[in-house]
Amino acid sequence: MAAASGLEQVPPAQRDPLKTTSWGTGELIRHALDAGVEHIIIGIGGSATNDGGAGMVQALGARLRDAQGNDIAQGGIGLETLASIDISGLDKRLSACHIEVACDVTNPLTGKEGASAVFGPQKGATPEMIERLDTALTRYAHLIARDLHVDVLDLAGGGAAGGMGAALYAFCGAQLRRGIEIVTDALHLEACLADADLVITGEGRIDSQTIHGKVPIGVANIAKRYNKPVIGIAGSLTADVSVVHEHGLDAVFSVIYTICTLEDALKNASENVRMTARNVAATLKAGQQLR
Repeated sequence: MAAASGLEQVPPAQRDPLKTTSWGTGELIRHALDAGVEHIIIGIGGSATNDGGAGMVQALGARLRDAQGNDIAQGGIGLETLASIDISGLDKRLSACHIEVACDVTNPLTGKEGASAVFGPQKGATPEMIERLDTALTRYAHLIARDLHVDVLDLAGGGAAGGMGAALYAFCGAQLRRGIEIVTDALHLEACLADADLVITGEGRIDSQTIHGKVPIGVANIAKRYNKPVIGIAGSLTADVSVVHEHGLDAVFSVIYTICTLEDALKNASENVRMTARNVAATLKAGQQLR
C-alpha cells in the first residue's frame, strides 16, 4: 500500500487526510487480478490516507454515493456525504482471490484508539480534522453494516492504514493477520529454524516496542519452540532493550560503534554489519572455551 498510497509519496507540506485517497491501491489490486493472481498479500503500513479504503473500493468498481446519487469525493472528506453503498459493480474476480492483509496493529476503526485519533496526526490531521474524520468513518461503518451486512466498527485492525483494514475485510473478504505470521508461513520458517544451531534476527532498532508483534520476537518465539539460541542485531538499541530477553532474544548487538549521523550509519551499514557479525562469532567461540 505504501507504494501507491503511502505517506512518503506525499511531501510533508501537502499531507492532508481529508483529500488523500487509497484509489491507487485499488488499481494495484485490479492489476494483480488482470495478471491472474489468485493470492494477494497486502502490506498496509505507512499509508497517507484516512478514507476508510473508500478510494480503493471505488477503483475496484464499488459505487459510494451521496444523497443525490452522485459519487462521493475522493479522500476522507468524501465519507461525510456518504449515503449509500452499491457493490453490484465490484470486481467479481475478488471472490475467487484469497487476500491476506499484513496488519500489525489492532486499532479499531473509530474512537480514541481509532484510525483518525491515533494515526491521523502523522498524516497531517489537525484536531479539527481528526474529529471530522472520525465522525465520517463512523458514518461509513454504519452504512457498511446496513448495505453489506458486515460489522467493522469493532473489528480489530479495522483502523489500520486509515481504515483500509476495515475496507479489505468488508468489501474483499480479506483476512487480517500479523505481518510476521504471513512472512513466516510464506518462508516455511519453522521448518528452517527447527534444523538450525543458532538463529540470528534483527531490525532497525530493538527496544521495548519490539515485543509487540515485531519480527525479531516473532522469529524468537518460533526458535524457542526448539530451544534454539537467538541473537538480535539492530541499527540501534535503547535503554529499555533488556525487556526483549524475557521474550526469546538471548543477546542483542548494535551495529553502530561510534556517534554518527543517520547518513553515515546507512553509508557504512554493510561494513558495520560485517564487523558485528564477526564480534558475535568471536563471542560464541570464546563461550565454547569456557566449557
